[in-house]
Parts: sequence; structure tokens; C-alpha cells
Amino acid sequence: MTDLSHLARPGTTLSLRVTPNARTADIRAEGDTIRIRVTVPPEKGKANAAVLKALSKALDVPKSRLEIASGATGRNKTLRIL
Repeated sequence: MTDLSHLARPGTTLSLRVTPNARTADIRAEGDTIRIRVTVPPEKGKANAAVLKALSKALDVPKSRLEIASGATGRNKTLRIL
């Protein structure tokens, strides 16, 4: 798992590119975008929940401090750290 704790400042926004239903879960920082693969399907918010769980672990912050600011139904998302 990639350590992204250096990005965990309140008010920070992160650009995400999410791949749901992947074979393996993975998080990679590529330039200004964080590419995240989750193994759950994109139905009924399951993929978004998995993204928040994985990012809370990588950022070392509680899930309650993470918010999907835009792109909740798409692959490209903007995440805000509260």
C-alpha cells in the first residue's frame, strides 16, 4: 500500500482516477492524480466506500475526514480532506 500521509492536510483536494472491479486493489500516485483500483463493483456506492476506506488507510486519517467532492458516479473523482 502506498503511503500518502504527506498529502493529509485539511482543505487539500486530490484528483482520483478509480478503476472498480479490478483483480487486485492498488493505489499509485501518478503526477497530480492518484490512481486507485478496488476489487468491488460500482453498484450502490460499494466502490466509493472501498475507495474511502483504502484512502483513509493510505492517508492515515479517519474516513469521516474524507469527502467525495465531485464525480461520485464517475471514474474521475475529486476528494476533499476535511
